[in-house]
Formats: sequence, structure tokens, C-alpha cells
Amino acid sequence: MNTLAQAQSPVQYTVAFPNAVHHEAQVTAVFTEVKPGTLQVRMARSSPGRYALHEFAKNVYNVQATDSKGKALSISRSDPYSWDVSGHDGTVRFTYTLFGDRTDGTYAGIDFQHAHLNMPATLAYARGLEQRPIEVRFDAPASWQVATQLRPDGKGTYFAPHLQYLMDSPTSLGAQKVRSWQEQGRTIEMSVLHDGTDTELDAYVDQAKKVVKEAAAVFGELPAYDFGRYTFVANYLPGTSGDGMEHRNSTSITSARPLRTGALDNLGTVSHEFFHSWNVERIRPKSLEPFDFDRANMSEALWFAEGFTQYYGDLLLRRAGAFTDKQYLEEVSGLVNAMVNSPGAQQYSPVQMSQQAPFVDAAVSIDPNNRSNTYLSYYYIGAVNALALDMLLRQNYKTDLDAFMRAVWQQYGKPQRDYAPEHPYTLPDLQRVLGQVSRDTAFAGRFFRQHLLGHEQLKFDELLAPAGLVVRKAHAGQASLGLNRLTFNPDSTVTVAGTTIISSPLYTAGLDREDQITKLDGQRIMNRKTLVDLLANHKPGDVLPVEYRSRGQQRTAQVTLAEDPLVEVVPYETVKQPLTKKMKAFRAAWLGSKAK
Repeated sequence: MNTLAQAQSPVQYTVAFPNAVHHEAQVTAVFTEVKPGTLQVRMARSSPGRYALHEFAKNVYNVQATDSKGKALSISRSDPYSWDVSGHDGTVRFTYTLFGDRTDGTYAGIDFQHAHLNMPATLAYARGLEQRPIEVRFDAPASWQVATQLRPDGKGTYFAPHLQYLMDSPTSLGAQKVRSWQEQGRTIEMSVLHDGTDTELDAYVDQAKKVVKEAAAVFGELPAYDFGRYTFVANYLPGTSGDGMEHRNSTSITSARPLRTGALDNLGTVSHEFFHSWNVERIRPKSLEPFDFDRANMSEALWFAEGFTQYYGDLLLRRAGAFTDKQYLEEVSGLVNAMVNSPGAQQYSPVQMSQQAPFVDAAVSIDPNNRSNTYLSYYYIGAVNALALDMLLRQNYKTDLDAFMRAVWQQYGKPQRDYAPEHPYTLPDLQRVLGQVSRDTAFAGRFFRQHLLGHEQLKFDELLAPAGLVVRKAHAGQASLGLNRLTFNPDSTVTVAGTTIISSPLYTAGLDREDQITKLDGQRIMNRKTLVDLLANHKPGDVLPVEYRSRGQQRTAQVTLAEDPLVEVVPYETVKQPLTKKMKAFRAAWLGSKAK
């Protein structure tokens, strides 16, 4: 933080919960030493880790402003997300009511037992005062404790060096159950709201410790957390929306799955989000630095920031022993399926998929879209390219993706300044590092050109064979209508739930979104079992008559059945192919623990 910012008076917030049962908070922001003229107070329109607009001002009302003497100040509106305050005496006391009833990583969730606050959805800020230090006080029930990456000052207030850090600091209030441990001289803590037992929590934390060790082993070290501490801000209560959101020295994890039944799913979020404390929080694309709270944030690098993290999230679970080989290969099968069965992946690159984030990352729209044919999530298209790159580096260059991630970390993540990366990366930077690690700049250029900037198909059989794995049809020879989503109705009709997928039997026959199939091969489809049984009596290539309603018209068509397109990745042992010692060693080096 610069000297000028330190010399300025801090912005002070108080957040109280007098009507928590109805999801309201009362927020007071005090801005002092304000220059003469109009002060613009704003709510953020976007949130770190999200890329779409969310317009948090929609949940703010009862707005008032006074000066240092309590005199009411004039407020005008120049846009939907700001309040222009005039007539002040150098001090503006700005108060409002906040409504929040969604507990996840993006919004604010408030009720009688807790408050889970994402700061962009909670705290208004003043234009021009973004570099000032910040103090936050929570006026909460005595039984509520605070979990946050904000620095406690020991006097009941919490400190942020500036607005960027504040907005990146989710905070949970409630009856926290805290488990903390030391790892490489850093304090790692898990602050949990849940309705389970201490035994369940202790078992869960023991697994999380192993994941933390495996993540640190990839990079060779933990980050230097700014206040010596990393916090998992976890909410596992009923009514909670499933989410994980990375932050610089913490992560927000929310799920309605209790630890007694959903521990492994919840641990997957822990694994993914903790990896982000390196990748995207410190190894950060230049296109997202600094984050802009006034607009949607677009990056060309989410295939790396999110996709490579997706790959490691599952891999760390295997290395930590939370996944068996079988469970991990089910995740790999999902990645391969996503890639080979996505029409969008045949047309558009991971870079182009990344640039779609403002339209798909929790974005809200009411008009239908064609994303089933034009889009594959940057999580999946990035993860499958991480898998491919890991296999290629191991097979051909006597190195691996871990070495690549360590090199990127040393050059673009570890050097930090003022709570931000000193050298945010660009795509040419990543390509250059890949050339260094592989010692083959031609390979690095070719991989980026073909698979990251382009959309050339990966050869999964060749990539996975050295690990003793085979890619095969999951349901070879079985007839199918394709991977279209179908809804089975009580009146024995079947609704096509989304836009039909290009080249699928229904698409080719001319059926589209919301069409209702009334008969297939002369039969009414009572339920899913009826459809499965009908298809089991046919083979790929058979042509069946279909009767359907489309936008009020009764229509008929001919559907040519296709082979079920799903694939699976299985070990050689499953298909009774010989597994060599070299394959065993390759698989162990890839999936085995790296933690010391």
C-alpha cells in the first residue's frame, strides 16, 4: 500500500443484522476527508471470480446520507448503480438496507442462523476513494463468529488495505466450527457452518489436509499468504446453493450437502478452489488485472485459469487418496466425452470459449440460445487440454504438467506487489514457458496453435495408451437418439428439453426445442424405461417413424437411429490387455502422491 493511501483516513463500514430472519442487513459506510463537490457512491456490477454482470444495486434500498452533524444530504441518481451525494461538509455517512437470500460465492445470504456475505454484493464504495484503507465492523448476534481473510485488529474491526482486497474478501458469520493447522509455516484454517457432528468435521478436515499437501507439492511451496493465513470459509447448511469461489487468501465454499453424505463432493470443491490460491489468484492473466467492478470482465485465458485448475482439482483428489483409480477415471471419461461429443469444440478454440464467460458464468438471460451446439465450458475444454499436455510432456519430454505449473508460478505468480501479481501473464508468456519446460519451442508453438488458439481434435487413444488406458464406446452397438435432453411427461409424451444437437438423430429429423414426441415407431413413450426398451429392439441405422407436436402443429418425420455416442476410459486390465511394467510406472508417476 502506498504512503499516500496510508495517510488518508480509512473508509469505515458497519454491517448489522436487526432483521436477519427476513434476509436484511443494515449497512453504514462513513467516508471522511471527502473533497468538496459531489461524492458518487456505487454498488459493484461484477464480482471477482465471476465474469458476468450481476447488478448488485438491485438489492439495495432505504438509502440515506448525512454529514458529520447528522444533516440529511441530497441524493440524486445518474445511473442504476450509483447515488450522487452533494452538500456534504467533508463527511458522508451513507446508510442503506441490503436484502440477501442466496448463500453462494456471488451474492449475500442472510437468515436467522447466519450471514454469508460476498462483499461486492454487500458493500457500496465511493468513486475516487478506492485506494484508501478500510475498516469493517460486524454488529452481529453474540453467538456468531466471523470467518474472513480480512485482517482482524483485535478491537472488533477487520482491515483491508484497499477496495480491491475488500471486494475479494468473502465473510461468513455464524456459529463457526474452526479447525486450523500449520503447513510450511502458514496457518490453514477451515471455518465451517454445518449441522453435523465434530467427528464428521474432523474426518473431513483430515482429508482436506492431504489435498493441501498435494497441491503444495505441485508448485513446490505454498504461497506467502498476506497475513500468514489461508481460510476455507465453508457453509454446509440446508438452503445453501452449491458453489465455490476462489479468493486471494481464502475461498468461499457453499453446499446444501451435509458432510455425512456429501463429503467427497464437497472435498472436490476444496481441492479446486485451493489450487486457485496459486492459479488465478497469484498466477493471474493480464486481462483480469486489476478486476473492474463496473463492467463484465473478459479474459482469453480462462481455459488455463479455470480449466487447468479443473484438471488438478480431480487429480489432487486421486493423489490424496480420496479418489480410487476407478473414480478418477470416471472423471477423465467425463472430460473426454465432453470434448468428443461437443459440436462447439469442433468449431471453436479454448480461447474463444474463455471469451464467452460473461454470457455463461452465472449470467442471467431469458431468451433461448444455441450453446449446446456452439459452446463447451472453458472448465472442461481447458481441463481436457491440461490432460493432453500432461500426457505429451510425460511421453515425449521426460517432464510433466507439474513442472510447467511450477515454472509459470516462479515467473508469473510468486513475484507479488501490493496484493497483486507483479507480472500478470499473457498467452505468449505461457507458450514461452512451455517451450522452456519441454525444451522444444516448436512443440509449444504447435500445441498452442492447434489446440488452444485452434480446435484440432486430440487423439485420446494415443495420449492415454502409455498409462495403460483405452478409450472405447461405453455402449457399443446400442441404438440411440443422441445426447439430446428429454423430459418424460405424465401424458405419455416426451418433450425435447433443449436445442437439439447437430448431427444427432433428432436434429437430422428436424425436431427442435420444446417439440413433443407423441409416438415413436408407433408407440407412446410412457417413461424412460419404455424408450430404453424400444431402442433395445433396434440397431443403429434403423429408421423409425416419429409423430410430434411442434409449435401447435402435428408433424411426422423419419428418425435414423445412431450408435450411442458415449465413450469411457478404462484400464487395460478391464479389457484384458496386458499392462506392462512401463505402463504401471507411468500411471504411478501420474496418479501417485507427490507430498513428502
